[in-house]
Amino acid sequence: MTTLRLFSSILGLAAAGALSAAGNPAPRTVVVFDHPENFTDVKDGYIPTDKGRDAILRTLRDFLVDRTESLVPKGDTLTITFTDIDLAGEFEPWHNPGYDIRYLRAVYPPAFKFTYSVTDASGKAVRSGSENIRDINYQMRVTLDLSDPLRYEKDILADWARSALRGLPKT
Repeated sequence: MTTLRLFSSILGLAAAGALSAAGNPAPRTVVVFDHPENFTDVKDGYIPTDKGRDAILRTLRDFLVDRTESLVPKGDTLTITFTDIDLAGEFEPWHNPGYDIRYLRAVYPPAFKFTYSVTDASGKAVRSGSENIRDINYQMRVTLDLSDPLRYEKDILADWARSALRGLPKT
């Protein structure tokens, strides 16, 4: 009896996965983090954890996939490969020992180094380039969600996407 129930559960999960995959085509954007353990600053605290770093990178990946969906024509693929990220602000443990507070100051601007390419369905490069973005005036940006700890980084990446992907040929 339990074997049958287990088999039914597995079969149901497999069917749900197949339906989900069929209903959700592959994303048009692929984000790669090349050796994130070497990035300048993708820390979740003064004493960083891999789990925290991975959560931050997952948030940035999800944001880029969502934000670029409408900018990349159907059938094309945008690949972004990050080689370095430096988040806005820095942890200054001498202010509040034992508390992880990221202080946002002008001397700690966010920065991104990455390459990108847009390829069509045949694999031909439609657009490509490399970026080295550092926004020293990041605190002057007007962001809507003041509770989002990555609001400046997301705003910078959204500006880049709108600018770099503007005018892609529609397929």
